[in-house]
Amino acid sequence: MSYLEALFSLKGKVALLTGGAGVLAGAIARGLGRAGARLVLTDIHPLEGRLAELQAEGLEAYGYRMDVLNRAEIEAVAERVRQEAGPVSILINLAGGNMPEATVGPERSFFDLPLEALEKVVALNLFGGAILPSQVFARQMVEAGEGVIINISSMAAFRPLTRVVGYAAAKAAVSNFTQWLAVHLAQEYSPKIRVNAIAPGFFLTRQNRYLLLDEHGNLTPRGRAILDHTPMGRFGDPEDLIGTVIWLASPASAFVTGVVVPIDGGFNAYAGV
Repeated sequence: MSYLEALFSLKGKVALLTGGAGVLAGAIARGLGRAGARLVLTDIHPLEGRLAELQAEGLEAYGYRMDVLNRAEIEAVAERVRQEAGPVSILINLAGGNMPEATVGPERSFFDLPLEALEKVVALNLFGGAILPSQVFARQMVEAGEGVIINISSMAAFRPLTRVVGYAAAKAAVSNFTQWLAVHLAQEYSPKIRVNAIAPGFFLTRQNRYLLLDEHGNLTPRGRAILDHTPMGRFGDPEDLIGTVIWLASPASAFVTGVVVPIDGGFNAYAGV
């Protein structure tokens, strides 16, 4: 094995991805698998197609139905994974998303946002998208004395974006929790358990397509404003996330914990002038 291969290798590691049926999860899983990891995908949505794609490439992949807001279900899956694939050493918390009912727009003012919708978005992104899976799977890392957790933050955590009030609040909390958990696990359990996050810029996914493109596939005013504020002038491709995730999951970032890395084409760096 060459120097670079050893530095970034995930050989022998078990990487579990929540939200495994999503577009971004598919690209990240493929990258982790090619770096040597055994893949475990979880979701409330069907995973058969995604697993078939990964296995067709010769990657070792397992799939489990799991609701990230149901702790008992997470614990049951954790035990099955331990027995069938091995203890989880890399946790990628990809579950999350937004919903129109928690978004300000022409049809719904801030004053009319229903509490139930805001609660759902915060619960999905903060509790299900970071805290609950970390509570369960980090126990396996504590037993091993090492491990990696990667959360998914957002551009909205750096600068609250218009309209997405619930989502922005939740992702800001994810960034804060990432830093808190990094310190807690390093000080109380092992400095070899690291917690970081990535903050993707604007990618066309199910949750935000309706904000960026109209029904004909043309840019909405919001989509155009985002590209105008992105120095690289394009939306992100799912493959753009792979390198950073492998870096954070691998020995290459052994002294990196508690950071949130933007992957955004320069959006967060650009002041607009």
